[in-house]
Formats: sequence, C-alpha cells, structure tokens
Amino acid sequence: MDDQDRTATGNGTRARRVLTDIAPRAWEHPADKAALAALRKLPVFDDVLRKLFGFFGEKPIRLAFQANAVKVSEKQFPKIYALYKDVLRTMDCETEYDLFISQTPVVNAGAYGMDRPFIILNSGTVALLDDEELSYILGHELGHILSDHVLYRTMTVLLIELAGMGFPIVGIAARAVLVALLEWGRKAELSCDRAGLLSVQDPQVVMGTMLKMAGGGDTEQMSLDEFILQAEEYRDSGDVADQVFKILNLMGTTHPFWVLRLSELRAWIESGAYDRTLRGEYSRRTEPDPSYQEDLREAAQAYSEGARDLLDQMTSAARRMGEGFFGGFRK
Repeated sequence: MDDQDRTATGNGTRARRVLTDIAPRAWEHPADKAALAALRKLPVFDDVLRKLFGFFGEKPIRLAFQANAVKVSEKQFPKIYALYKDVLRTMDCETEYDLFISQTPVVNAGAYGMDRPFIILNSGTVALLDDEELSYILGHELGHILSDHVLYRTMTVLLIELAGMGFPIVGIAARAVLVALLEWGRKAELSCDRAGLLSVQDPQVVMGTMLKMAGGGDTEQMSLDEFILQAEEYRDSGDVADQVFKILNLMGTTHPFWVLRLSELRAWIESGAYDRTLRGEYSRRTEPDPSYQEDLREAAQAYSEGARDLLDQMTSAARRMGEGFFGGFRK
C-alpha cells in the first residue's frame, strides 16, 4: 500500500484510502453551493441570523443539544468511538469534533454548533445500523462540519422549534428565511451523502443504509435492487398528479426523500467523479481554487435549471389537471 492507504483496524472495518488534504469542494453538490448563495442574498437573512444567535449564544445552544446526550470516548461507547476515529483518518480530518449519543428512538443524526461544531447520533440510529452503515452516517455528518453547514443547520432547527412554539423572532421575515434554509438544507444533504460515501468507500454500504433508513432494518424482507428501481421510477415518473404531490411533499421537509438521494448519489458515481476522487484526483485544502468562478457559474446554472424545472412541472401539472377536471364536465 502507498502512503494514502491503510490497513484494516481492529474494529473489523475494511482498508480504505486516506483522502489526504481533501477539500470540501471535492464532494459539494453544485445545487448546494447555489442554494446557499441565494440564501445569503436574502435581504432579511443577516438580520434574522444576528437576532437568533444574539438571543441564544454559543453555550446555551451546545447545552440545549447535549442535555440528554452522552459524549462518546474511549470509555463511553468505545466501539462507536473507534468507528468515528476511523472516519476522521479516512477524511484526513485532524480535529476531533465532539460526538454525542442521544437516547431517542427517532432514527436520525445531526451536526450543529457555531464556533465549536459537534455531532449528535440518535440511539435509534445506532440500534438500526451495523458498523459500516454507522460509519457512513458519521462521515455524512462530518461532511456537514467540513463544508461549514453547521451554523445554518443549527439556525434551521432553532427556527423550526421556535415556529412550533409560536415564538416570533422577527415576524414574517423569519418564516421567509426558514423556507430558504429548508430549500438549501435539502441540497446540502446531497453534498454530504457524497462525503459519507467517501468515508466508507463502498457504494453498496451507502445504498443499503439508505434502504434501511427509508424502510426499517429487516434486510431479509427488503431488496436493494428493487429499491434502486423504485428510486429510478420515482425520478422518471411523468404522471400529472405525481408531479404536483412530489413538490408538495418536499415543502417544509428538512431532508430530500431517500429515493431521490439514492438517485443523485448513483448519478455522481456513474459520472466517474467518485472513482477519480479515490484515485487522488480531487481538490486539496492547501491548493488555491482557480476554478472558483467556474464553480459558481456551474452552481448558478444547476440551481436556475432546478428552479425552472420545478416551475415548469408545477405549471404543466396544474394546467393538465385543470384540463382533466373541466374535461370531465364536457363529456
């Protein structure tokens, strides 16, 4: 093995290539960057951000998230700690961000914080997934930290909680920011699915995790091949009503549907970008980014095309549904 490879560790994980000095832009989805740029341009965004974090501050936010959680270490959940250290090495991350496990049956995880990011792993997720699948989740959440997503993800969670309590921070402006944050947040998940894949370097593990997250843990009753077909059918569906419901179903959600995430990840793999990254053909943190403006143009194009497709789908679906509705009276 060369200096970018390492042998399997004692916890039973496979040998993986260490992605030395990898920069977050190597895995970031163009739509993620474009949606974040659009979010930052909202006139009220800075005002909401200042008021929200001025009200809470760094320490209360950490305490709120960690009050019912156990910090992972060599003495607390040592097996998960070993998996986490393994992911940090693979992604060449020198900083060991705090990792906590929280007692809740909800299958989820998250990365939050301001100046000192941290990861929360729900106990329901630990119970559902095996070691390799947990490594993917840890790599995914680490990707959020390395891509500087955590400030805005924390802001999203706080706004959702406050909105549910009927607590107005800046009135209607906060709602506008929340809608934009949710839109960006769904795109950010696509970036970090790629980071999670790079951390385990096994597409079957990642897609199998997505299957479990979507349908539960009884693998004997599920087929990954069928789930991949389902994902492709969902993406390619041209039914009029389906197009409307796909749009409405996403509104207000914090994550894209698993079938869409699987399709997006497969598209990235099939493009060759995943294999090139494993070969060492990726942007590095120590290198200048000469393609920055090109990346911005690519991101803007991806975002504008996505927005245009969304509008076209809504307009077309509404028109066709209207034709079908009134056509029923003409028969």
